[in-house]
Amino acid sequence: MSENRETAGGAGAILAVMDLDDDACYRAFSMRDARLDGKIFVGVRSTGIYCRPVCPARTPLRRNVAFYPSAAAAQEAGFRPCLRCRPETSPDLGSWRGSSNTVARALSLIEDGALDGADVEALGDRVGVGGRQLRRLFKTHLGASPVAVAQTRRVLLAKQLICDTALPMAEVALASGFGSVRRFNETFQQLYGRPPGDLRRGRRPEVSAQAGGGVTLRLTYRAPYDWGGMLDFLALRAIPGVEAVAEGVYRRALRIDGVPGLICVAPGPGETLEVKAQFARLQVLPQVIARVRRVFDLGADPGQVNAHLSQDPDLAPLVAARPGLRAPGAWEGFELAVRAVLGQQITVAGARALAGRLSAEHGQPLSPDMAGAGLTHLFPTPQALAGIDPASLPMPGARARALVGLAAAALADPDLFAPRGSLEDAVARLKALPGIGEWTAQYIALRQMREPDAFPHGDIGLMRALAAPDGTRPTAAELSSRAEAWRPWRAYAALHLWASEGLIPNPKSRTPLETSHAQDAA
Repeated sequence: MSENRETAGGAGAILAVMDLDDDACYRAFSMRDARLDGKIFVGVRSTGIYCRPVCPARTPLRRNVAFYPSAAAAQEAGFRPCLRCRPETSPDLGSWRGSSNTVARALSLIEDGALDGADVEALGDRVGVGGRQLRRLFKTHLGASPVAVAQTRRVLLAKQLICDTALPMAEVALASGFGSVRRFNETFQQLYGRPPGDLRRGRRPEVSAQAGGGVTLRLTYRAPYDWGGMLDFLALRAIPGVEAVAEGVYRRALRIDGVPGLICVAPGPGETLEVKAQFARLQVLPQVIARVRRVFDLGADPGQVNAHLSQDPDLAPLVAARPGLRAPGAWEGFELAVRAVLGQQITVAGARALAGRLSAEHGQPLSPDMAGAGLTHLFPTPQALAGIDPASLPMPGARARALVGLAAAALADPDLFAPRGSLEDAVARLKALPGIGEWTAQYIALRQMREPDAFPHGDIGLMRALAAPDGTRPTAAELSSRAEAWRPWRAYAALHLWASEGLIPNPKSRTPLETSHAQDAA
């Protein structure tokens, strides 16, 4: 769907998002309809709290409730989070409402801390609009300002850490992004009418993140979720020494804001993933959570995506066969781009081996207390690769020079792979980089920038999946035209088509990464 989705409005924010009036929302709320969890929040005037649609409390009278499209909107209207249904644990679907490309990109940047040290005007510049327009878009689609959204995320993360961990309150304040313990205490006193420590159930002993080996949280998603497919996708591409997949668990060494750490992700109870993060600075935890959500596509609403794609007779059986298929994200844009260059005209296994060798020779070794379970190094930084001699790299000269040039470009522009502007702008910007062609630019937009409409229309695997009974494949132009009906979820259509060809997650098949990088190199 094109950028004209920005102008979608209506009689209220909830109508713009869901096409439901308040009476329909109330009926769904009365029935505890889980399909609306994460999509609407219910403010109860008689109690001053806001709830999820699945709240087990007695349903209030219709005249006492109001409906909001986001937790931030409810909180900005003066309601405080319910202690029973815990809005902080609802599926985070804010960036997947299909209502605004700019809002989705801005939300992604807010999750990465874009408003921690900058204002809304700077955020607007990064997504290609003015600050005033960005505020208007947020009000239209989320019912709250960008600052309110950022503040609400901070409060809800703190509330989750209070309830689900044994961290000392000072560490909770740091880990949730509060600038000081005093500000943390004041916010909770004002919002809940009590100090934050009183919200912790029971009086279990506090355990520091350093003493306990990190922080463990459960992140919610909307079912169904194809965990096996996601894990196989990541395992096939796991960089030796940097990533490891074993016994249904994904492990990763990662650097955030210069701070090295470890991440471990495994299935949790119910519709959750259990995430363990071990970093020396707790202040990076919000960014860690944002990366996990991005990589494991936890913000997707499969019901919305599947319903749209199932209207196509060729896609319908594929969606029915894999209803929980997600779009795997990337941990770092620079890493993904380097792997794209490394993978040109060689197999995925070969590219993975090259990435492992590059990490061992130019990546930072993990400290003895962090190394283990197959993890030894961090992936190299742009600084580490920008100054090396291309002739020293084990690959053709042109590709080695492209890799070094890519590192220099990333070093010059730290926001090079951040979501900004339109999808078309992003692809054009990426294609200007050394070694990046149309396919790779679309692939980076899909996995790193989380563009749900990214679509590599020149991919051989996609053409083969839509071949006629006589074997005739559509051209790139014909495929692009056919995919217009799949907007704004073309990325998911591509994943379903790749899966139908055995490209996801079967390691014995030629993967889209292998097939299409050869085209970029050509």
